[in-house]
Amino acid sequence: QVQLVESGGGLVEAGGSLTLSCAAVGAAGSSERLGWYRQVPGKGRELVASIAKSGETNYAVSAEGRFFISGSSKRNVISLEMNSLKLEDTGVYYCSGRWDRDYWGQGTQVTVSP
Repeated sequence: QVQLVESGGGLVEAGGSLTLSCAAVGAAGSSERLGWYRQVPGKGRELVASIAKSGETNYAVSAEGRFFISGSSKRNVISLEMNSLKLEDTGVYYCSGRWDRDYWGQGTQVTVSP
């Protein structure tokens, strides 16, 4: 059973930076893909950024140029550096990884204040 352990959420002022980290515990091998999703009340989870086993990265349009995902799906650890944060970046951020199926972390709250 894979457990995704997240850290790094919190409260930050608009324009500031925050880094989220995620580590997979109990994984038998490399993940096919690791990523971060954001969810706000009343909406489903949306992809923020992901990194594949090949190293290929993918970003939401809203994240491009401001957010940077790093780490390795081979080592099952990733970080998300978030810069120039905006009010609309507020939400619960979930780490997700794909092995035999998709696994999810418990989520970490990111709140951007004016």
